[in-house]
Amino acid sequence: MAAGPLLVTIGLRERGRAIVADALGDVAPVVYLADLPEEARAAALRSAGAVLANDSAKELRPGETALLANAGLLQFIAAGVDWVPTRDLPPTLPVAANKGSSAEPMAEHIAALALAAAKRFFVEHDEMKRGVFNQNKATRMLSGGVCGIFGFGLVGVATARLMRAFGMKIHAINRRGASEEPTDWIATPDRLDELLRASDVFVISAALTTATEGLIGARELALMKEDAILINVARGEIVDEAALYAHLVAHPNFFAGIDAWWVEPVRHGRFAVGHPFLDLPNVIGSPHNSAGGGAWGEMRLRRAVANCRRALTGETPLYLIGPDERML
Repeated sequence: MAAGPLLVTIGLRERGRAIVADALGDVAPVVYLADLPEEARAAALRSAGAVLANDSAKELRPGETALLANAGLLQFIAAGVDWVPTRDLPPTLPVAANKGSSAEPMAEHIAALALAAAKRFFVEHDEMKRGVFNQNKATRMLSGGVCGIFGFGLVGVATARLMRAFGMKIHAINRRGASEEPTDWIATPDRLDELLRASDVFVISAALTTATEGLIGARELALMKEDAILINVARGEIVDEAALYAHLVAHPNFFAGIDAWWVEPVRHGRFAVGHPFLDLPNVIGSPHNSAGGGAWGEMRLRRAVANCRRALTGETPLYLIGPDERML
């Protein structure tokens, strides 16, 4: 069992603190770094059994991460931590992302993007604004098609369950090439080309790692069907930005639902695109809000604390990140 309290470096208000207390139970006391006097910070860091953070680089001062060497876990609130400096953390410190914590709202968001593209909602909305009433213009059925999911973790599984309800076949890729969740086809990343060729809807829900960065480029896009729908809720950097834009321009029946962008406020301090994606009729954009907000933020917090509880009770924490996910 990991000795010591749960140290929270996030500035939580009363509601957030109540959720932490409820999710942790009587397993360990909770210490909030923001509440401590200056002279008590170092001792609190050294004695932490587990640490709950959002961005340790901002919440801790230079040199303080070294004091966490004996903690049983550094747990981040975010599902992806590629934007947080993690390469120089103490090598003995287990680090976990909050993977799959927003699987349910993300799956709904993916389904919404797929349906909006297949049914040409925004295209025809704009046409009607111009007075054009395309009642006989063909739309697409998802039923009978293949939903290809690259990154078959909790988000991928939740997506598969929704898309299967629409009558889609589920093809998937994860690192193991296996899953307890039923699929029609599943493989490891070395068979990505096969997934791309088969997919009517191609969903990217994999983590950004040294292996996935820039993985989908012009060659990979060319393997896809002329009228495929690509949906990215993971990280923009997995897809070559210029290649995707060029493909969309050259293939007007190919749609992209882009929720994850290349330059975003949380990770980069601003939103910017290198190409005018939002001017294209075959692009549906959303501001990386697939994970939901409001009440779902409480669920993310509960799931992060639950993993801290595992560490504090001597269980192996879930969703530990490996060297390939430490991007900074």
